[in-house]
Amino acid sequence: MVRHKADVSDGDFEIFATYHGTSDGRYVGGLRVIRKSDRKILFPFEGAPQIGPYATPAQAREAAVEYGRQIIATDRASPET
Repeated sequence: MVRHKADVSDGDFEIFATYHGTSDGRYVGGLRVIRKSDRKILFPFEGAPQIGPYATPAQAREAAVEYGRQIIATDRASPET
């Protein structure tokens, strides 16, 4: 199994950010946020919002990272089980 390096990683969480193109030439961010203590996947979840679309791959990826940071901040303030 190939393990990709996290875009953001600290002692508590990992953020993996990607992007993919849409049929209209724009880009949507892809995101996976994992709480390390219990390996719980915080994002994506059922009904998770789409990140984008954006004009460039870099914008889509950066938006995904930023959204991941928001998810981490929310979980740190009020951890879900």
